[in-house]
Amino acid sequence: MKKEKTEIKAIIFDIGGVLQLGKYHKNHRTSKVHDDVSKKLKIPLDQYFDSIDSVYADSIEGKILEKEALKIMAKNLKISVKKLKKIFINAYKKNFKFNKQLFKQALKLKKEGYKIAILSDQWYVSKQVLVGPKIKNNFNVVVISCGVGVRKPNPKIYRLIVKKLKLSPKYCLFIDNQQWNIKPARKLGMKTILFKNNKQTIRELENLIK
Repeated sequence: MKKEKTEIKAIIFDIGGVLQLGKYHKNHRTSKVHDDVSKKLKIPLDQYFDSIDSVYADSIEGKILEKEALKIMAKNLKISVKKLKKIFINAYKKNFKFNKQLFKQALKLKKEGYKIAILSDQWYVSKQVLVGPKIKNNFNVVVISCGVGVRKPNPKIYRLIVKKLKLSPKYCLFIDNQQWNIKPARKLGMKTILFKNNKQTIRELENLIK
């Protein structure tokens, strides 16, 4: 059992809901970012989602470029691209808070010799706000869905990050706040932690690597 615990060589973190703590609706996992944007545009939330839905989904997987995605969304929402992007940026900044405690823990692990990595589903605008220099400059590997053309829980994105880390999945630990994103990682052979809060996550993390 001790031997198994020392096998971990890389810790992979999600962004939204883990390294960036967001505000979500109580009854489901929809970010309040969208709620804020719809209110700012003064349109009902369901109408807002109808206007961005397929384009937003495609942009998370990088199937459509940022410029084209924003152009289509802006046209559907009857607003300028520049103004729409600004509203999105402000909404992400308002509804997400950088998780300093977990980030500090990640840097500590890096100093101890572990590789640290990011595996996150983001579209172009959320990536610009949530994946800043602190993350880009301090993590060994950063894989963001819109940049690689695939998103969780597709097994391809998990295989991609372990390939970039140059490690077998059994040497990797993945931390995410969604159960459906944890399952493919575990199936691939990674150890996993379902993030609920910092105290629980750091405790489980320390138990697995000691």
